[in-house]
Parts: sequence; structure tokens; C-alpha cells
Amino acid sequence: MSSRSTIEKKLAQTVADLHRARDEIRVLDEQIAYSADNADDARLRAMVSETPLAERDHREAARAVAALQRDRSAWDERVRKLEQLQDTLLDRLMEETT
Repeated sequence: MSSRSTIEKKLAQTVADLHRARDEIRVLDEQIAYSADNADDARLRAMVSETPLAERDHREAARAVAALQRDRSAWDERVRKLEQLQDTLLDRLMEETT
């Protein structure tokens, strides 16, 4: 079984990783909102102008939003795994103290 100090160090690193991951999600949320607005504007321009260039702009904007959403999903999964690790480390820490 790991020593208490080793568990505490791993726990501190996990908490720091969680903070960074949640910060990244906040940034991605802002980028998604901005990009989604741009994609909506591009969609409207494509509908109004009915030009290939406007349609291409719309497709590119929509792809950018989809990519950001995939990134956010990956970060969500990372947070979930880090939270599980944190729970495991807290359980181990409790075992060390008893």
C-alpha cells in the first residue's frame, strides 16, 4: 500500500489537473458559443445569397463548431476520469488514516 505522503501528492496533482481541465472546458464553452453564432450568421448568409462561396463558409463554420464540441466532449471525459481517480485516492487516504 502506498504511503500517506505519496497518496497526498497524487491527490494534489489530480486536483490541479481537474482545475486545469475545468478551465479548458470554460474556454471551450466560450469558443463554442462564439463559433456557433458565427455559424448561424454564415447559415443565414448562405440562405440569402445562395452562392457557393456563402455555402462553403457555412459548412466551414459548422465544422469548426463540431470540432470544438468534440474537444469539449473529450475534456468532459477527462474530468470524469480525474474525478474517479480523486475519489479512489480519497478512499485510499482514508484507509491510510484508519
